[in-house]
Amino acid sequence: MGALCNHSLELTGLAGDAASPVHRLDPRSKIVGFIAITVIAVSAPIELWPVYVICAATLAAITFLARVPPLAILRRVSWVLPLVLAAAIFLPIVRTGGQTWDLGFLTVHERGLEVLGAVAAKATIGTVSAALLAMTTTFPSVLRGLEAMRVPRAFVLIAGFMYRYIFVIVEEVGRLRASMSSRGYRPRNALQAGPLGRAATAMFLRTYARGERVHRAMLARGYTGAMPQLEPLVLARRDVLFAGVLVGALLAVRITIGLTG
Repeated sequence: MGALCNHSLELTGLAGDAASPVHRLDPRSKIVGFIAITVIAVSAPIELWPVYVICAATLAAITFLARVPPLAILRRVSWVLPLVLAAAIFLPIVRTGGQTWDLGFLTVHERGLEVLGAVAAKATIGTVSAALLAMTTTFPSVLRGLEAMRVPRAFVLIAGFMYRYIFVIVEEVGRLRASMSSRGYRPRNALQAGPLGRAATAMFLRTYARGERVHRAMLARGYTGAMPQLEPLVLARRDVLFAGVLVGALLAVRITIGLTG
């Protein structure tokens, strides 16, 4: 049962065809490639909008190669993208410049609309890049790639343990809510939120105590600060080619459009 749970945890978040060329790439090459797409898109101003189109076309090509359903990507980005765009929705009003349009008591500025368009394009490309990385690479593989790329070990370990035990914490919260509901807790206003604070304190203490027990158990099993790996990561020719083509081609496009734009 434990092996089955670990296998399910390993595959959490994947989408598309697990045997596709994109899924089988080394995680380091995908991390570098998707970061390159995001950085190149973010570095381009609205005047160089063809860069956004080319980055979006690159993501579409990767989606096709990975055989990831577009609806699956839409479901993933729908949790994050609206929050990002909501913060920029007032830019056409507060950012002045260019032609203006009066909409009742509001004045919309042309420069504000341009900035909103740039923010929307960059946010969409960055969010889709992150979603594709998560849908073609398991989270443990991403952590292994980051560790191999010399990302600070503390960050990798914290992310790994949070991923592994977030499900345990969610179960604890569910049991705590069920316990409070069984005792008739039905808050109707803010003055009745006191028990929530005490429950949050109890949840923190439980989590801390569980973390101590897990750490002692790991030390007893020979843990030395690094998770053992059954198979080392090996960069194959296709991995280097994927990252090299993405970075080289998109960087060349970005410079060329910047010089001619």
